[in-house]
Amino acid sequence: MRTHYCGEVNASHVDQIVTLCGWNHRRRDHGGVIFIDLRDREGLTQVVCDPDRAEMFKIAEDVRNEFVLKITGKVRRRPAGTENPNLASGEIEILCHELEVLNAAVTPPFQLDEENLSENVRLTHRVIDLRRRSPWPSAASLTKRASSTSQRRC
Repeated sequence: MRTHYCGEVNASHVDQIVTLCGWNHRRRDHGGVIFIDLRDREGLTQVVCDPDRAEMFKIAEDVRNEFVLKITGKVRRRPAGTENPNLASGEIEILCHELEVLNAAVTPPFQLDEENLSENVRLTHRVIDLRRRSPWPSAASLTKRASSTSQRRC
């Protein structure tokens, strides 16, 4: 189904056709061009949907956050000055040739990366809140820390 994970696509893949599957993290419509940030377990990749392909562009207009998508397109370098050094795939973008909605989703009540949420909203939507990156240490790191502390006592 996919040829690469989102976080694996980089500048070495320029001019290759790739197929990616993942969640629509964010969609931005810039007056004729739609940008989709596609997310999977490996990271984010920016997808560009041009109106040249009318059928694909119509689908892109209806895409919302957390839709599961399959995208096939050509890897190209981002225009100068638009690179994102914070992403592994920040030097490239995918020019979308084919777009398929694998699963539509109800738009969540807040973005998963939103930082300023009230406690009431977080508790009301606890299941969604659990998907966010936690500021608390992971269980594995706590277990590791506890075992190293107990070894020092002996």
